[in-house]
Amino acid sequence: MTADQIRSLIAAGLPCDHVEVSGDGRHWYAVVVSSAFEGKRAIQRHQMVYATLGQRLHTDEVHALSMKTLTPAEWQAQAGR
Repeated sequence: MTADQIRSLIAAGLPCDHVEVSGDGRHWYAVVVSSAFEGKRAIQRHQMVYATLGQRLHTDEVHALSMKTLTPAEWQAQAGR
């Protein structure tokens, strides 16, 4: 998988304001900003992102994914916007 493929899968499965994916081909890091995260705990947000990748996590197409999941308001506050 490539960063662009992972980004596309996440964006297709969640309404995202922003998605960044970087990594080395096996270990990935994502920043996902979505209004769908409103009122959700971190674990719930991560589960929502994992769901967009489906079996790719279980078949080792995506070996490891760490992420930061934010609402649009949290993203703005963090960026000082």
